[in-house]
Amino acid sequence: MTPFNPLVRDTGSPPIPEAQAWTRRYDGSRGPLIDLSQAVPGYPPHPDLLARLSLEAGSVAAARYGDIYGDEPLRRALAEDINSLYRGTLDHHDVMITSGCNQAFVLTMMSLAKAGDNVILPSPWYFNHQMTLDMLGVEPRALACRAENSFVPSVEDAERLIDQKTRAIVLVTPNNPTGAIYPRKTLEAFLALAQRKNIWLVIDETYRDFLNREDGAPHDIFMNAAWRDHVISLYSFSKSYCVPGHRVGAIMGGQAILEEVGKVIDCVQICAPRAAQAALSYAIPALGAWRQDNTAEIARRAQAFRAAMTSLNGWKLESIGAYFAYVAHPFNGQSARVVAEALAAHRGVLGLPGPYFGPGQEGHLRLAFANVGVESINQLPSRLAGFTL
Repeated sequence: MTPFNPLVRDTGSPPIPEAQAWTRRYDGSRGPLIDLSQAVPGYPPHPDLLARLSLEAGSVAAARYGDIYGDEPLRRALAEDINSLYRGTLDHHDVMITSGCNQAFVLTMMSLAKAGDNVILPSPWYFNHQMTLDMLGVEPRALACRAENSFVPSVEDAERLIDQKTRAIVLVTPNNPTGAIYPRKTLEAFLALAQRKNIWLVIDETYRDFLNREDGAPHDIFMNAAWRDHVISLYSFSKSYCVPGHRVGAIMGGQAILEEVGKVIDCVQICAPRAAQAALSYAIPALGAWRQDNTAEIARRAQAFRAAMTSLNGWKLESIGAYFAYVAHPFNGQSARVVAEALAAHRGVLGLPGPYFGPGQEGHLRLAFANVGVESINQLPSRLAGFTL
């Protein structure tokens, strides 16, 4: 057989389809499947957004190439939204629209690091981040996030991992898979470290809209004059606006980094669909109240999940936030994959095993509680009670 690129071939298989295949053995005896595997919006898009998507998809403009940085109305709308939350000073020149947040991460890493370099990832990590670095020949260097520290990374631990080939530190907050929300002081300390070591701080804030805005901004980084030289912020529209099928993400950064990313986008033409960009430029200012209602609904689901887990002997809720809960299973020494597969096949509850998110995670499952309503979450105690391998 003609050889393939070994960096791609040695990358693991996509984990979500593998886990979803386990549900084919479930006979439905416990009720409908409770799918807590993938972060999928558990409610539909707003009707006005759907109408806009339909309208824009039928336009001539949507069938043409747009600006490689993304269409200006959406870039302006996102910059204004960020400024209203973070008290920042962004304008549309600081924003680039991408074909999803995963694509934003790929483009960023291609621009920052070459094969043989390393990038520090919080561990447990989002598997797409690790897979991207593997395919680029960039070493993913694990920054341990421990349960006893609420899965918040340590700046001191990160500094010990930095060497002459370190190009960036990646932070994900609210975190995937643990749900951990990093305190402001932690983010500020990581920015100071990036400045001191002259490397990049990449912050993936895919789930930022599921933080209570009444509590204020998650951080003050966009008020720091140094952010354009050291910070790259990533964002996804898919969860906040329930449009994952449209693949729209964004990169926020200074001109130096966006010019480098722009070279990659110009080469392969992977900006987001223009119809979705036009619809979202309307939705950002128009659907603020709807977004806040959704945030409140996710908070209710999180509260229900906490209550459900308190009645389960042996199962331990170690972290929860935004979309995800990170749960320790009671089967010491047993593979988390075996636990997750049996739970899906025999109890109709699908979660992802901890090892999907890096080494040392055999004792955990990630459960995306935001996928399902409170009624389904309330069934978890009866589904898990008495469960054995």
